[in-house]
Amino acid sequence: MIAEFGHFVLVLALGVALVQAFGPLLGMPFNTAFGRLAVPAARVQFVLLSLSFAALVYAFAVSDFSLSLVTANSHSAKPLIYKLTGAWGNHEGSMLLWTLILATFGAAVAFFGGNLPDGLRARVLGVQGLIGAAFLMFLLFTSNPFLRLDPAPFDGNGLNPILQDPALAFHPPFLYAGYVGFSIAFSFAVAALLEGKVDPAWARWVRPWTLAAWCALTLGIAMGSWWAYYELGWGGWWFWDPVENASLMPWLLGTALLHSAIVVEKRGALKRWTLLLAIFTFALSLIGTFLVRSGVLTSVHAFAVDPARGVVILGILVFFVGGALTLYALRAPALKVEGLFAPLSREAALIVNNLLLTAATVAVFVGTLYPLALDAFDGSKISVGAPFYNLTFVPIVIPLLLLVPFGPMLGWKRADVLGATQRLGAAAAVSTVGLAAAWMWQNDGPWGAPFGIALGVWLIAGAFSEIGYRVRLFRGATVTEAIKKARRLPRSAWGTAVAHAGVGVMVIGIVGITSWRVEVIEALAPGATFDVGSYSVTFQNVESYQGPNFRADRGSFLVERNGKEIATLTPEKRVYPVSEMPTTEAAIYTIWVADLYVVLGDETGTGAWTVRAYVNPLVPWVWIGAVIMVLGGMISLSDRRYRVGAPVRARNAKPEAAT
Repeated sequence: MIAEFGHFVLVLALGVALVQAFGPLLGMPFNTAFGRLAVPAARVQFVLLSLSFAALVYAFAVSDFSLSLVTANSHSAKPLIYKLTGAWGNHEGSMLLWTLILATFGAAVAFFGGNLPDGLRARVLGVQGLIGAAFLMFLLFTSNPFLRLDPAPFDGNGLNPILQDPALAFHPPFLYAGYVGFSIAFSFAVAALLEGKVDPAWARWVRPWTLAAWCALTLGIAMGSWWAYYELGWGGWWFWDPVENASLMPWLLGTALLHSAIVVEKRGALKRWTLLLAIFTFALSLIGTFLVRSGVLTSVHAFAVDPARGVVILGILVFFVGGALTLYALRAPALKVEGLFAPLSREAALIVNNLLLTAATVAVFVGTLYPLALDAFDGSKISVGAPFYNLTFVPIVIPLLLLVPFGPMLGWKRADVLGATQRLGAAAAVSTVGLAAAWMWQNDGPWGAPFGIALGVWLIAGAFSEIGYRVRLFRGATVTEAIKKARRLPRSAWGTAVAHAGVGVMVIGIVGITSWRVEVIEALAPGATFDVGSYSVTFQNVESYQGPNFRADRGSFLVERNGKEIATLTPEKRVYPVSEMPTTEAAIYTIWVADLYVVLGDETGTGAWTVRAYVNPLVPWVWIGAVIMVLGGMISLSDRRYRVGAPVRARNAKPEAAT
């Protein structure tokens, strides 16, 4: 009965979503009372979808194999945490989570958007409801998670073994929160086009929702990268897999949208461009959804291989993006152009930022979609990997990163570039020291690596040079005065500095693992010793054991450095009997500035085992930098200006108060 209840409230949620959509979008032009339906409808839809998703999770928790989805993606021997994550480790369950997150963002606008103009909030919720209705129909008619089996099997087929990992309990929800969160920016853009009005208040309202989605997507991508690093056994942090790229593209364009909205808010400029970015950012999110659910890709990240479902998602994409672009073509030319500025100004710097981020997105888009298009047209098979992106993506990103510290130092409307350069003198000096230190630390790698380290240091030092400049540190203010000024700085200023510093930390990590990685592959018998980097590793033995739902061979490796024992690593080779699928469990010894990464391969048949070992310099900094970026975004979100959005309109003001 729990499953039938979940199905029933899912159908109710579709009806409520239709009311939420058509009340404001079709009824409000005739009677404003229809617009007031959007707020309660958004709240009710959230409650209904929460109940439906809870019913699905319950079915997985109790191993209800009368549900087709549970049978296909669970097994009674699985640990409870993987039974629960199995609820979204498949196409149908993940789409239900997708629609729940969509409803969550809509409910958040309904609950916390009381300071929005009534018409704008109703239209935003109407567009959000229309998106929800489309995906709920997709769920119910093509991907119903509550289909029954009769008779019910005794046990299930189990979840894909490589998805049975704690990181997968959090990676998909955060990734979906990012994908789906950009729907709010899309809804705000369409609502603004319907009203024919974009002003600084609109930008102030849309920024926190976009920033929340950006933070979630950043964390989701980072967690996925970390999972692939330690679970897949290849020792890398990014593979340029098409599905990885599908999450990177909306992240890049969403970053551009965040910066573009600043110009709209502060100067009233770039209105049309910001609307276009909001539309295409969500479009790329839908493209990512299409890629992993259409069968056009074979990947560990793909959820479905059913082309019919892919056609439906493609239809949803065309309807919403095509409709928004048509509305843009009709309404955007009428938007008033404001905020004139000089070629050398903060506005101009943010435009350059947007152009470079957009160009980087196009490079990734071409590298991802061109092989698929070529295969679809004539069956040709080509592979696009790191060499392509090193030639297209990296040359765009390097100047972008070089210019990042300059933007906050420039004034609005007209800027003193020489003054900004002088204010960044200390950051330039620190980055030069970083260049020299990197050269002395590792001088046997690519010649550009020390310059990459210097670029990361430049971003970190430049971020905090801005804070120092704003509090007048070393410019006449005492330390006490500077601290007082720092306390009065808006949290958004601190958040921006922290996020930019996080980018610098990530750059240092990327340069380290890309340039100075050491790899050793050997066929070794127990008792053998090999060297990798500055470590001496002794292969001690291999023992077999039985896990809760797998059997495993576990190796033991004694690690020494400078003659001193520092760790014992135990990588594993697992086999899950339900699917007879092997997985690799790498063993990692980290000292924060490097990882020693050991993988146990297959037995050769002569008593030896294939062993792969890597020393990955600075690789932990990749994920530390991502977490710092998210922290910066959260600090900005805590700024009261973005929690409030805009001054609350006075209601029922007394005449004497107005006087």
